[in-house]
Amino acid sequence: MPRILIVEDEDKLRRALRRGLAEAGYDVVAVEDGESGLARAASEPFDCLILDVMLPGRDGLQVLDDLRAVGAATPPVLILSARGEVDDRVRGLDAGADDYLPKPFAWAELLARVRACVRRRADDGEAVLRAAGVGLDRVRRRLDREGRHAELTIRECDLLEYLMRNVGRTVGRDELARQVWGDPDAALTNVIDVYVNYLRKKLDKAGAAGLIRTVRGVGYVYGPEA
Repeated sequence: MPRILIVEDEDKLRRALRRGLAEAGYDVVAVEDGESGLARAASEPFDCLILDVMLPGRDGLQVLDDLRAVGAATPPVLILSARGEVDDRVRGLDAGADDYLPKPFAWAELLARVRACVRRRADDGEAVLRAAGVGLDRVRRRLDREGRHAELTIRECDLLEYLMRNVGRTVGRDELARQVWGDPDAALTNVIDVYVNYLRKKLDKAGAAGLIRTVRGVGYVYGPEA
């Protein structure tokens, strides 16, 4: 049973999330402040962390920073926040979150995003995927090219894996929204473009610049130009 940690200070929402996710088949732990969330996330294994940004004492982004500082194995992180502006979403993603859902949200959408966070990845095939001169270690979430490497978040890893498995084929944004995000509405925001830009920077760091190309009005294609 996948384990979910909820860090949310709004009592009514926290109880609703805990009850709904438990009914959906998850083992749920719910706490109300950043200190408690940090302590649980740093000491226990979880498959997904649902984290509010505006928390008393230690906010959600600080919790993410502190988890990295102590070297904790951070699970996939879904940020919840009343702040829905683009800059706020980008701050959350830059802080290490894998997804960002503004309040208020539809319950079906939250469930879809939680499912995407906890879906099995590492044991359903080869651990290292190779395409166009790049190796993707799906367990360690790291890309390598000729001895140079870059670390990836869960979402970056899933996105790159999907593109690599479709090397040379134009993949539409709608397809990425369904297959990588598990949420067709992701195509209506700029979140896919944000993550493609993250991947481009990390591929560039590993000496593999230019492998993700934009097909205007359609989507993206992974691989060298013909």
